[in-house]
Amino acid sequence: MDIRNPQRDWIDRAHKVLPGGGFGNFDPGIVIREGRGSRVWDEEGSEYIDYLIGPGPMILGHGHPEVMAAVEEQLAKGMTFFANNARGIELAEEICTAVACAEQVRYVSTGGEADMYAMRLARAFTSRDRILKFEGGYHGMSAEALMSLAPKRLANFPVAVPDSAGIPESVRDAMLIAPFNDTEFVRTLIAEHGSEIAAVIVEPLQRIIPPEPGFLEALREETRKHGILLIFDEVVTGFRLGYGGAQERYGVVPDLCTLGKIIGGGLALAAVAGRVDVMAHFDKAKVGDDGFLMQVGTLSGNPVACAAGLKTMEILARPCSFDRLIETGRTLMAAVGEHLSAAGIDHQIVGDPVLFDVVFTPDRVIDYRGVFKGDADRLKRFNRLLREQGIFKSESKVYPSLALTDADI
Repeated sequence: MDIRNPQRDWIDRAHKVLPGGGFGNFDPGIVIREGRGSRVWDEEGSEYIDYLIGPGPMILGHGHPEVMAAVEEQLAKGMTFFANNARGIELAEEICTAVACAEQVRYVSTGGEADMYAMRLARAFTSRDRILKFEGGYHGMSAEALMSLAPKRLANFPVAVPDSAGIPESVRDAMLIAPFNDTEFVRTLIAEHGSEIAAVIVEPLQRIIPPEPGFLEALREETRKHGILLIFDEVVTGFRLGYGGAQERYGVVPDLCTLGKIIGGGLALAAVAGRVDVMAHFDKAKVGDDGFLMQVGTLSGNPVACAAGLKTMEILARPCSFDRLIETGRTLMAAVGEHLSAAGIDHQIVGDPVLFDVVFTPDRVIDYRGVFKGDADRLKRFNRLLREQGIFKSESKVYPSLALTDADI
């Protein structure tokens, strides 16, 4: 009798046509068939509670009926135009209303694109070349972003370490690397190199690590003092830490920010947002040929993605949405910590109720090196055991969603 395993069949097929058998995003040993609400099912039919959620954009859960209705309404009118459309204009208006630094918006398709253009925009505006980023900070897949993202060899600051083959040596010289949450180091570095630095780019909550009190405020003070643009990468934190993102939560307003994930409601959409005088470099009529930053994208401002994002944001703006998301996260964080402590396992629950994970270390974690020193093998075992028990999460994050029920939790 021929007993077929659909998941195994798909994995075998993937290995023939995809490098490493996957898309490069997640464990290629699992193939997801569908998602509904707080759950996903693989091709074998195994059911999981989903704490990966995309990772991040499906903050309402999979197949939210109001979002689906908005998408279907737009689909009937057209999928993409490569031209201005009403949904894209409406979404830009809402972003400018919600996000403190956003006076104007330029759409792209991915968060990595948004980060790349934000750094290029800072160079165009300041006529400087160097970018300061923080070790462990994730800003997409550009050559600049793949400097000291997850170095296995810890170099002395501010030396940049490339995370990928194929990056020119010259890129390393254009980047300065600092430890996250180290205010004094940043002040010293900017004092020495401030006249060369176009921008400081930072995840205000770096991966899962919250900013120490006063750290973001110090970045704002030092960048302003030296004519450097401050870029908040809010691709993850935008419309997750609160409706106004990290800027609302922490009360610090950058010059530019990047947005993604939630603003597309699960479809491909991202944006650069910021001050009018900086954003003017996307407008040749205002800055001329020499100051013009060229940016074109086939799906930039795609109306279906904009419709999905608008509806997602409308739902998030309703009373108590963020209160419920935060309460869910707090419950999960407390439960995980309680069980690990009862088992006598050294650990830290690192992050925010809306975005966190476990680091297996007895020491407080305030930067990438704190995470790096954690027990990586134990984390892999933890994630594998959770998967076996029907819990689906990323390698290093738990994303709560509004679709989670009391039974799920």
